[in-house]
Amino acid sequence: MLNALFAYTVDPTQMLIGLAVGVVVLVILVTMTKIPAFVSIILAALLVALIGGVPGGEIPNIISRGFGGTLGTIGIIIGFGVVMGQIFEVSGAAEKMARIFIKLFGKGREELALTLTGFIVSIPIFCDSAFVILFPIAKSISQKTRKNLVVLAGALAMGLVITHTMVPPTPGPLAVATEFGVDLGTMILMGLVVAVPMTIAGLFYIKWVGKSLIIVPDEHGVAQRLEVAGSNIVDFDLSDERDKELPSGWLSFAPIFVPIILIVLNQILKTAFTLGDFWGGFLGFIGHPIPAVAIGVLIAIYGLGFRIPKSEIMPHMEAGIRQAGIILLVTGAGGALGRVIQETGVGDQIAQAIVGWGIPVILLPFLVATVIRFIQGSGTVSLVTAASITAPIVLAAGGSPVFGALAAMVGGVFFGYFNDSYFHVVNRSIGITDSKEQLKFWSGATTAAWAAGIVVILILNAIFGKLI
Repeated sequence: MLNALFAYTVDPTQMLIGLAVGVVVLVILVTMTKIPAFVSIILAALLVALIGGVPGGEIPNIISRGFGGTLGTIGIIIGFGVVMGQIFEVSGAAEKMARIFIKLFGKGREELALTLTGFIVSIPIFCDSAFVILFPIAKSISQKTRKNLVVLAGALAMGLVITHTMVPPTPGPLAVATEFGVDLGTMILMGLVVAVPMTIAGLFYIKWVGKSLIIVPDEHGVAQRLEVAGSNIVDFDLSDERDKELPSGWLSFAPIFVPIILIVLNQILKTAFTLGDFWGGFLGFIGHPIPAVAIGVLIAIYGLGFRIPKSEIMPHMEAGIRQAGIILLVTGAGGALGRVIQETGVGDQIAQAIVGWGIPVILLPFLVATVIRFIQGSGTVSLVTAASITAPIVLAAGGSPVFGALAAMVGGVFFGYFNDSYFHVVNRSIGITDSKEQLKFWSGATTAAWAAGIVVILILNAIFGKLI
């Protein structure tokens, strides 16, 4: 196979062997040794490339591109996000947001509030960015109510990732709808229909894991492992007297929602209108996640931090930047592993093999997306690749284009693990550092949602497959 970017030939069989060995070694390193996850993932990427037959001189370049490419996408936003989170905490804005959520949805329904928030926000915004922006709310609710952060942040993360993968105008689902020739309105409606039971299944799984994996931040925001959720519980003070001591609700939410509004506005206006060079460039700039979140950080610093002396607030922001270090390293390492697999083309080889198996046509895009998702990590890449390969086959065989597209998107949710940047962002933000627990928590949750999704699609296809 000739790689599209580099003039070297990789034997498909040899590459498959390299992939299998690399995955096995990675699992052993992160679950049975004391080698840090960052080092383990990079070693696995080197091993996959070496055994797979990639020329030695190219391997460091591929790994560097994968590491840098991933951090170039999400790294700056992670840095901004942790700084913003520290300001929320020290200024009282995070407590204010938590109080508003609890008043709005009622005590005991915090997971529902966060799931719904993620479910809506991630339709127009990438889930990695949205989680970093919204995580301080989940953390503050956990800190003030002593409820399990694993469940609260997991609920937020699940709501985000499902609509990110299933509902346009997120780029992945939008590209899949185009490949299958499905009307955008139909795709949004049907994506939401399937996304709801997927989210519920993932949330039930997260609650089950949360019975044995309990993390609650202490008064300084440091993650603490507990034996029982809600231990040392205190009644969350919702009095007007306490309200007067905190920033206003509008100012507290502004650093979060101003970036979201800018990103959504850019998406809507670019889609609905033909903009001139000036306005198109201006919206493209302020509506890009990096400048948009930077604006949010400035609002947080000067809007929320103006009452706090510089000598007091600076150590908090610097502490946030230090906490981001391990998240950045591990996230970048996952991108390096994914890049090795992507550039050698082994995912395409496996996908083509699946196409030739003669399985039921509705399962074809689902299986191809599932395999590619497991191999190289990116949900967006997996579902777009699956759609481009299988859409002509599904349509030629008379399969439903709607359910074929949905099947490809569901496959992109499967088993998020070490080569998926979102896996690291979610786990490390919550404070889950043990690799076995990371796999049990997030890999299991995404697999539960994936399984629910394909069951729903098969049922709907059996009933409505001839109609849409």
